[in-house]
Amino acid sequence: METKEVINRHVTLKDYIVGEPKESDFVLKSCTFSLKLEEGSQDVLVKHLYFSIDPYQRARMKYYSSSHKAPFASVLNPGSVIDTYGVAKVIISNHPDFKEGDLVVGMIGIQDYSIITPATGLLTKIKYTDIPLSNYVGVLGLTGFTAYAGLHNVCSPQKGEQVFISAACGSVGHLAGQFAKLQGCHVVGSCGSKQKVELLKNRLGFDDAFNYKEEPDLNAALKRCFPRGIDIYFENVGGDMLEAVLENMNVHGRIAVCGAISQYNRDKPEGVTDPMKLVYQRIKMQGFLAADYLNSFPEFIEKTRGYLIDGRIESLEDISDGLESVPSAFVGLFQGHNVGKKIVRLHA
Repeated sequence: METKEVINRHVTLKDYIVGEPKESDFVLKSCTFSLKLEEGSQDVLVKHLYFSIDPYQRARMKYYSSSHKAPFASVLNPGSVIDTYGVAKVIISNHPDFKEGDLVVGMIGIQDYSIITPATGLLTKIKYTDIPLSNYVGVLGLTGFTAYAGLHNVCSPQKGEQVFISAACGSVGHLAGQFAKLQGCHVVGSCGSKQKVELLKNRLGFDDAFNYKEEPDLNAALKRCFPRGIDIYFENVGGDMLEAVLENMNVHGRIAVCGAISQYNRDKPEGVTDPMKLVYQRIKMQGFLAADYLNSFPEFIEKTRGYLIDGRIESLEDISDGLESVPSAFVGLFQGHNVGKKIVRLHA
């Protein structure tokens, strides 16, 4: 039988990125690709459907000298296919656990097709298809799990506690806030526009929200929103926002450090100027990765799918179409363009 050949496009970096990312930092390339597998392998060949676009990837796009350790095991080198979390469909399988037509999720390259060895643990079969497939790179993917693990495993929220979420209209923040509401907490979010403020309060059920761009004094804004102080802070921003939060944390407050998007493009990130606030208030401030809590992932999937089906949480998805939209999708994350989870869709 003649092997079918297709054009396989992929996205890579032109060079390591310095400062604010630009669309011109990315290159869309293509090559011919044979739709076949090596005999005797246990590989699967998949067609890609959805890609997750995430701010944390910015740290993988920098150059790191031998004296500066990279924060991630795998730096994205210019010319290499950028990998991310995504959904795909099995086209050909040599693996006994996967068959043609299966829908899968895992780490895949930002390209049309790829060959994956499931034994590496990079691929999982999608169990439920009664919800949109895009959910598996958002609310039911590593994004949703980051919100869930950061809130529950790091902060252990209790009913009635005061919870603040920065970047609350972002991919993680809008879910962390809803998970906190399900625990009976009072939840306030910050975001970057009036429209996003209204969305948080009127659609997602936040108790209050404010546009940080319209607040000349973040400390005063937090005192207004939290007259009883903050018990839990889900940190997505860093910089001045973190400084203001530390002024308003209650004794034995907890901070889950998920990210610091305001600092990713700086050569010299801003730090906390008075760390003794952590001491005086006996605050627990903990950085985390979703991978730290993967033993909770099956529980997370079951609970969160139930929340989606019965309408107790809503997933915001900002979807662009085509590989050519990847550069603008990524750059837009740092300009506040996305509302909720940024996703790129292919072949849907």
